[in-house]
Amino acid sequence: MTRNVSRRRFVQSTLAAGALSAAAVPRAHVKVGLYSITYGGVWYRGDALTVEQVISRASKFGYQGVEIDGKRPHGNPLDMPKDRCRQIRRLAADQGIEIYAVAGNNDFSSPIPEHRESQLVYLRDLMRMTSDLGAKIVRVFLAWPGVTLVPTGGGRYDIAQAVWKAEHTGFTDEQTWGWCRQTLAEAAAVAGDFGVTLALQNHPPVIKGYADTLRMVKEVASPHLKICFDARLEHSLDETAVRKAVNEAGSLQTLWHFGGEYDRGPDGITVKGDEKALAEALGLYDIGYQGYAGFELCHPLPVVNGQTVGLDFVDKNARLAAEYMRGVLAQASKAVG
Repeated sequence: MTRNVSRRRFVQSTLAAGALSAAAVPRAHVKVGLYSITYGGVWYRGDALTVEQVISRASKFGYQGVEIDGKRPHGNPLDMPKDRCRQIRRLAADQGIEIYAVAGNNDFSSPIPEHRESQLVYLRDLMRMTSDLGAKIVRVFLAWPGVTLVPTGGGRYDIAQAVWKAEHTGFTDEQTWGWCRQTLAEAAAVAGDFGVTLALQNHPPVIKGYADTLRMVKEVASPHLKICFDARLEHSLDETAVRKAVNEAGSLQTLWHFGGEYDRGPDGITVKGDEKALAEALGLYDIGYQGYAGFELCHPLPVVNGQTVGLDFVDKNARLAAEYMRGVLAQASKAVG
């Protein structure tokens, strides 16, 4: 699906729907950030960029901040002692870039206790790294099967997904939910020690939608656990329902992910994918959101003339995504007044 940034009809039809009183909330302030997975060397042809190169790209393309992926080659805590974190923090600040979040790639769902405990240790060290970087948010999953890198280049989801499914065979959804809740509660308690907030993303396989994300956050009931909402993952919701969902999340939302593939056409920037960005932006202005919209290019990319697209394709999309989102935010701000 290709959408244009100008969606006057949707704005007009949903302006009043579910919106909060302008006097009841502060004026929203949404910044545009770049998630480093975009340049992780998995989905495009070519090598990964370094963290320093990602920060430079963010500055060049007009982003205000960077979210560092919490695994190699960008942000595995084994490679990020305090001195290295301070070095990156200074480099980013010198270029006017804020390191606003670190992305965890954790899985708290395993029926094997040793696996859950090792994931908790990983996340604890990731929180230490986040604090050393001066960031305040660690984006987390309940469950994350992982990505398999293939020798010829690129990655595959299906192998890790099959392993994850086999591991959970014979266990109920509620048993899995309980393991996730217990481990996430431990992680949230540790987050307080490091002065960071965990942002639980509405990402499958355990989470089936934003209602599950809200349920888990409310069951854990920690001030150190909030929500990362990604409207692209809400396949059953139309744009009006996405805006309503953001209003339901309210002050619990502390991070937003968006993404797609972008082109410049005669009527402006178009995006391929069901990203519902304007609907989410309207919801964020309803609730007075203060935080980032983080772009990611993290899916199998086009094959052209028998080859997967390369770094030029990624650069084009990262540049256009920043411009596109600035347009979306301006339109949402104007619509809500």
